[in-house]
Amino acid sequence: MPPLGSPLILDGAYGEGGGTLVRTALAMSALTQQPFRLENVRGAQSRQGLLSEDLTVLRALALSCSAETVGAELGSSQFSFLPTRAARTLHERLEPVADGEGKGHANANVVLSSLAPVMARSGGYSTLFAVGETFGRHVLGFDSFAQTTLAVWRRQGLYAYADMPVAGFGLQSRGEVALEIEPSVLQGIDWSDRGSLRSARAIVTTAELPEPVGERGVEHIERLGQSAGVPIEAESIPLRAKTPGAQVTVWAEYERGLAGFAAYGQRGVRIETIAQQAVDSLLHWQASDATVDDHLADQILINATLAEDPTTFKVERLTPRLLTMIWVIKQFLPIHLTVKGTEGKPGIVTIRR
Repeated sequence: MPPLGSPLILDGAYGEGGGTLVRTALAMSALTQQPFRLENVRGAQSRQGLLSEDLTVLRALALSCSAETVGAELGSSQFSFLPTRAARTLHERLEPVADGEGKGHANANVVLSSLAPVMARSGGYSTLFAVGETFGRHVLGFDSFAQTTLAVWRRQGLYAYADMPVAGFGLQSRGEVALEIEPSVLQGIDWSDRGSLRSARAIVTTAELPEPVGERGVEHIERLGQSAGVPIEAESIPLRAKTPGAQVTVWAEYERGLAGFAAYGQRGVRIETIAQQAVDSLLHWQASDATVDDHLADQILINATLAEDPTTFKVERLTPRLLTMIWVIKQFLPIHLTVKGTEGKPGIVTIRR
């Protein structure tokens, strides 16, 4: 790591080489006041260069730590981010950065989850409103964010509270998520084994669909849980939105573990099929000895690096995304962050300052 003030040079095509690398570097720079330049932005992905979602996070953090930026434009293949002060609280409405056609796309939950660890260390309360997708395919949905991400953060000492005034299904949507973040003292978690099951729950979220659709989803989830010997408490939440949509989210909380899984509705696919996908993912995870799911592992990581005491957790699969985050963090902090296991296989991650 170069001396403070001398920018780090990072390769945006390293590992997973996508948006997670960009957002992790921005958060770590804001937290450490270490400037950096990122080259080959999203270089390992089909869509390369800075996207609207990246710029939404970048501009919010630049405002927080009064950072100077170079090349921070849509489609840019490289940019520099140079903080000039420690991060401060924000009270902002975060609109996706518009492209040449006046459109901007972002997942509101991803934007907020990228900013929250920085805001929690800013010394005061922050209130953020992120505009964009709130439910989508293969992305962080609001129910997962509110029920699993925020729950695991509370175990780490980070207290944040989310609300969704407007739902948005799909990348083109303009939903809205509000997040209040308290100043927090982060603590480590020893999740080397998950202990006993505390609860298993599910939410069937529907928008502009007949009410029986959600009820059928709840009934199917409860039947699946009973059949597997894992009682699942499920509820249906109908929402108003500009476009129809559905998502099933199921999660299980243990003494020392937490995991959640979601399945996104598609036209012509029965709600029972969607519910089956989500529950099957949970049951598959429960058959392992992992203590967090693969996505929660990402959301634990930055908080764990800031805690004074150690953190240990197990994953069912070491993803390229998690390993890339670990690489980025090590560029900014002299930290003992060890991984036992190989990519694509079960692993144990230990963080010690």
